[in-house]
Amino acid sequence: MMKPKTVDKIATAVIIGVAGLIVLVLAGLLGFIMVRGLGHLSFDFLTSPPQSIRAGGGIGPQLFNSLFLLVLTMIITVPLGIGAGIYMSEYAKANKFTDFIRLVVEVLSSFPSIVVGLFGLLMLVNYFGLGFSLMAGALALTIFNLPLMVRITEQGLKSVPREQKEAALALGLTKWKTITSIMLPIALPIIVSGTILAAGRVFGEAAALLFTAGMSSPRLDFTDWNPLSPVSPLNPFRPAETLAVHIWKINSEGLAPDATEIAAGASAVLVITVLLFNLVARWLGRFMYRKFTATK
Repeated sequence: MMKPKTVDKIATAVIIGVAGLIVLVLAGLLGFIMVRGLGHLSFDFLTSPPQSIRAGGGIGPQLFNSLFLLVLTMIITVPLGIGAGIYMSEYAKANKFTDFIRLVVEVLSSFPSIVVGLFGLLMLVNYFGLGFSLMAGALALTIFNLPLMVRITEQGLKSVPREQKEAALALGLTKWKTITSIMLPIALPIIVSGTILAAGRVFGEAAALLFTAGMSSPRLDFTDWNPLSPVSPLNPFRPAETLAVHIWKINSEGLAPDATEIAAGASAVLVITVLLFNLVARWLGRFMYRKFTATK
């Protein structure tokens, strides 16, 4: 029979070892991608269009498509997610209906993205006639990320001290005024951090976009800012190959002579961008928490 102190030391060593193994695997994966891809990055690579049958192509349109799709998705997802989170936290009564809603949210959050893509293909692309477009991709990604935004908002509002809410109501503020003026500012750091993390998921998504946004882009004219023009980069109803989809496509086709180098460079850009999303989320969350709570 081992002593409790011995058991504690063994358990601590095992936990530290597992954590160290996870860090090593992550560092090895990131290091491998960076070593292969950073050497191919340049301003021309980030801004020039891809070449299908000759070397020297870039990822400019794909990078722009990813950023534009991210903006469209967040414009749709954030208001819906925050609104649903406020309802679930402050207005929904504890009954079977709200339990069912939470179950649906949990099921949606665990759906494989490929299933969401197939749903988008059947409903958004075919049934509603959106075709392969940025809008269809944004709506599919909204379905994919909405459960996350709902949970983040609900948890952020529930983290507000009950005393502050009761004090606002005791002073005569309405429930809606209490939510908007007292609770949301306190929960805002959590909501903003979660929103940026959701944005990182959108930026790196590929499977759902294969069936909704498409695997090709028209020749874009970056001097044409009319959103109704078929060659305008701001047209939300045009097909758009994103960066993540481009990585999959160029590896699967292998037509370009430097397909391996392009995929390595694009992968490095994708990883760096997602890492930046996470770092910005952590920094912004801490900054806003200190600002709204007056802590140092």
